[in-house]
Amino acid sequence: MSAPSDSPQEGGKEDSNKQRQSNLQRIQQRKQSVREWPQDKKMEKLAIYSSCKADESCKCNGWKNPNPPPNPPRPDAPTPTSTPTDPCRTCSHPLSSHVSHLTTVGEDELDRLLGIVVDVENLFMCVHKEEDSDTKQVYFYLFKLLRRCILQLSKPSVEGPLGNPPYEKPSIAKGVTNFVLFKFNHLPPKEWQMMYDLAKMFLHCLNHWKLETPTARKQQMSAEEISAYKVNYTRWLCYCHVPAFCDSLPHYDTTLIFGRSLLKSVFQTMRKQLLDKFRAEKDKMPPEKRTLVLTHFPRFLSLLEEEIYSNVSPIWDPEFKQNPPAHVTAGAGTMGEVPVAGFKKRPGDALEEDSEDVKRRKYEDENLEEAVAEIVGIIEDQNRQLGPQAMFPEHAPRDEAAKIEERNKVIEFHCIANSLTDRVPKQTMLWLIALQNVFSHQLPRMPKEYITRLVFDPKHKTLALVKDGRPIGGICFRMFPSQGFSEIVFCAVTSNEQVKGYGTHLMNHLKDYHIRNGVMHFLTFADEFAVGYFKKQGFSKDLKLPKSVYGGYIKDYEGATLMGCELNPKIVYVEFTAVVRRQKEILKKLVERKQEQIRQVHPGLTCFRDGTREIQVEAIPGILETGWEPPPVDKSRYKSTRNSDEKADAEHLYNVLKTILTACRNHQSSWPFLNPVDRKAVPDYYEHIKFPMDMKTMAERLKANYYVNKRLFIADMKRMFTNCKAYNAPETEYYNCANVLDRFFINKLKDHGLIEKV
Repeated sequence: MSAPSDSPQEGGKEDSNKQRQSNLQRIQQRKQSVREWPQDKKMEKLAIYSSCKADESCKCNGWKNPNPPPNPPRPDAPTPTSTPTDPCRTCSHPLSSHVSHLTTVGEDELDRLLGIVVDVENLFMCVHKEEDSDTKQVYFYLFKLLRRCILQLSKPSVEGPLGNPPYEKPSIAKGVTNFVLFKFNHLPPKEWQMMYDLAKMFLHCLNHWKLETPTARKQQMSAEEISAYKVNYTRWLCYCHVPAFCDSLPHYDTTLIFGRSLLKSVFQTMRKQLLDKFRAEKDKMPPEKRTLVLTHFPRFLSLLEEEIYSNVSPIWDPEFKQNPPAHVTAGAGTMGEVPVAGFKKRPGDALEEDSEDVKRRKYEDENLEEAVAEIVGIIEDQNRQLGPQAMFPEHAPRDEAAKIEERNKVIEFHCIANSLTDRVPKQTMLWLIALQNVFSHQLPRMPKEYITRLVFDPKHKTLALVKDGRPIGGICFRMFPSQGFSEIVFCAVTSNEQVKGYGTHLMNHLKDYHIRNGVMHFLTFADEFAVGYFKKQGFSKDLKLPKSVYGGYIKDYEGATLMGCELNPKIVYVEFTAVVRRQKEILKKLVERKQEQIRQVHPGLTCFRDGTREIQVEAIPGILETGWEPPPVDKSRYKSTRNSDEKADAEHLYNVLKTILTACRNHQSSWPFLNPVDRKAVPDYYEHIKFPMDMKTMAERLKANYYVNKRLFIADMKRMFTNCKAYNAPETEYYNCANVLDRFFINKLKDHGLIEKV
């Protein structure tokens, strides 16, 4: 796997970003997959990278399979291809001699070593694919470093003449912060905020910038400059670029560990390529961002350039100190985000801020964290929460009653399964029998023999809801860890215990169980009575998993709808509704406090007694404090012609069609339609499809003002879907993508008022 690249100077920034994200996701999925392997498979993998421990004279540094299979299995297959007694092809000692030192190592340490193994294999590919000699040398050094860490069971640490970060003070982030404070402190709040946002955007771009190789810069620099640049380039590779996709290595942001010297060497090139990139993408930007990056950003960069190359600029002085403007220090939450201490938050995380947020900050004059802490204290103080709202809250979550019963030990949850190898406790067997009865009664259309076979199948597990010592409901499922999903086969709660929130709480426990086991997707076939329940639990008919992942693993059911659910590992699902409810209460209290501050009674106007006939609206006391602004002057009222109206209509249609086309191109099911079908890859396509269409052609037509009305645009999009369905069979992924994208397209047309909502 090649090193992911996301630098703006490379062609097709959007494609490279997608490729980078895809690479990083693939690496993380690979690591998750190997961590779920059985113990013997893990040992077999680590043996390849572990030295022989049979005796001290053996110099073998990795076990090699004496009989590699003629058809090698998939690298992520969890089944081992060898046994501990198989001899090494190099030293003839058994596999167990290469991993004897790992038998006492904990599970977490084994998983850490396996993560390093994945990084070693990625770096091995990088070494072979890289053409630049300097970069190849660094990749090879890091490859050997990680290889040595596996042999010695140590943690990776880059040592040698490079030194340790940070390499220069002040850092680039601190210097750019100083620049904003030094140059723009005199500006009004709105303009100052804009310059602050531009600074964050610049730092964000630099953190994701791929530096040019020293070889590519030889023509532009002197020998002394190229020598210094080569050192910084090597440091950047070791601490910023490679750790972005090899997380076994410590990772740092470029703007936090480098200073003025690196910025001087890359600024000119980066500035030119950034502005070229923005100009090329201007048609894809919303009007506000277009103005920001094409009008204000060049001026910002010009002023920053003067300070970078000036010998007397104060912003690079380690002792530089300048207080932020008054409106920043007065606004709660604003200064906490200004990068005064070197951008603790990753620069650019909040790049495009809402103008409404800026307005609100103008009126915030109390510390937000203190206010929230005080409100939380009030909410948690039961003595201050007396009253009907506290005892009987309206709109209580569905699972609230079930959570209370679980806290009071009225109900319990147990994950149980049958086994053919281990002795099954009597209690477990009794619960499985009871669950088989629950499923049979609640799912009468399912054959009892089929239910019995799956409930007692050792490959299936059941999350049992137990009340008063007997199961009253459960979810039977089968996990496919290597594929990253589980299939839910049965889900039921006995009829006299329904409508109590048990179903929601049961599903939330199942979600948390799967997150703990590293499985992030559910699939299920729901009949017409169960579709509503699964929708409430976050399931959807638009699957996030490609068919290639689950095809052949799960069985199709006639008359049922395939639904899927993607889990978020950052959420604790059994506490989710309580957290959201608490957040709503905090926001409600904050709004009430703000309303108390804003609702002020001002004295009446007395100016009219003195003969004044009229005053400006903004002169009325309290008007500006509410956030009111004078309306912009509508010049079209004074100069409006039929031609200008038609031009406005055409521009509006163009913007709407462009928005819809961009949304369709960014959809996850759009990949078959992004470009024309390749004649070499599909030789007979154009024999069957006489009028081909794709979204690249549509984008070109839109740019050339071909779509003078919505009918032409809709006709081209529909032709594209019709072509796909005519050429591909219904069971193919292409056919499924056409259906999904077609539904998405129709919804977008309705949202923008191009067709009527039914």
